[in-house]
Amino acid sequence: MSSNSSSSHIEYGSPAFKAVLFSLFLAGFAIFSSLYCIQPMMPLLSQYFAVSPTQSSFPLSVSTIALAMGLLFTGLISDRFGRRSIMVCSLFLASGLLILSSLVPVWEVFLTTRVLIGLTVSGVAAVAMTYIGEEIAQQDIGFAMGLYISGTAIGGMGGRLIAGVLVDFISWQSATLTLGLLNLVIAITFYLILPASKHFQAYPIQFSRFKESFIKNLSDPKLRILFIQGFILMGCFVSVFNYISYHLLQKPFQLSQIWIGLISIAYLAGIYSSPRAASWSRKFGREKVLPLMLLSMLLGLWIMVIPSIVMVLLGLLIFTFSFFAGHSTCSSWVSLQSLQYRAVGSSLYLFCYYIGSSIMGSSSGLVWEKFGWTGLTFFISLVLGLGLLLTLKLKQRIAN
Repeated sequence: MSSNSSSSHIEYGSPAFKAVLFSLFLAGFAIFSSLYCIQPMMPLLSQYFAVSPTQSSFPLSVSTIALAMGLLFTGLISDRFGRRSIMVCSLFLASGLLILSSLVPVWEVFLTTRVLIGLTVSGVAAVAMTYIGEEIAQQDIGFAMGLYISGTAIGGMGGRLIAGVLVDFISWQSATLTLGLLNLVIAITFYLILPASKHFQAYPIQFSRFKESFIKNLSDPKLRILFIQGFILMGCFVSVFNYISYHLLQKPFQLSQIWIGLISIAYLAGIYSSPRAASWSRKFGREKVLPLMLLSMLLGLWIMVIPSIVMVLLGLLIFTFSFFAGHSTCSSWVSLQSLQYRAVGSSLYLFCYYIGSSIMGSSSGLVWEKFGWTGLTFFISLVLGLGLLLTLKLKQRIAN
């Protein structure tokens, strides 16, 4: 594979750089709005399908499990068929499935559409990071990765916000259909403006190369720790956003559905912090930025315990700001660390990231049902504490 110092790579400020960022920004919006639009709908899904709060998290959990599984293979498939073609197909399929999910009234069928949505969006989630690593000049990878993650943040926020506000006026099915049609328009736009790959080299799909790429990545102790950090970061983040809707429906808040949808503006903090994390990492070092972000997540988490809507929103802003900066730091670190098998390195990181979303997103529901918001706060704090311990190991590995 060609060196990423070549002048043929896309550099900051060029028209191609702007086209890449805008395209991937739209793609990030599309896939994450498809995934997370149902999160503020969870109380409505409980009522419509007559399921428990924990069960109402299943549509998101099965999507992210399927996404995690798909990530193990879509990177390899893109090695054969190209980054751009895989992303284009994924966006069109995901928008069609989202439209279909709005039309099915049976719980099991609805869950099936959510599984398929997770599989299709894996084609963008794994490959976009690889495309950036291959096509963008090395000095601009961190910035480009941060802006792409900003797009995912806006997608997560947009999906929650649009759905959360719309369901106060129209049915959850109509809100889902609206997002599906919007994402179809995005898929068409993406196809028209994303620059073709110049540094992609096709490889035949070979099990031996597949196995070798996994072994190489998993044998790197730094990468192993970063993969676990992905699990921790996303698991804690989704746990908070899954059950804060239920928390805010209760006393002393008793917010309406529209206000619960509007709390997604906390994502604006992540949209700011994702690209900023690249400059912080260059200035202070990734090994210092990551533990600081984990500590900041803990701070925001405990501020949310205070029974005031202003403090809950403040804590959520701090928590979200820190999560996205931590995720941006880890993902760019993985992209640079797994240079030889970058696609599989990114896929493994995101596999752990979304498995964290699935496992913690649903298991934390059991904590919520038994111990409420305070119990959930203790549970998430323990997991973040484990993340902090792992950053110490990562520092030791760098020192050695």
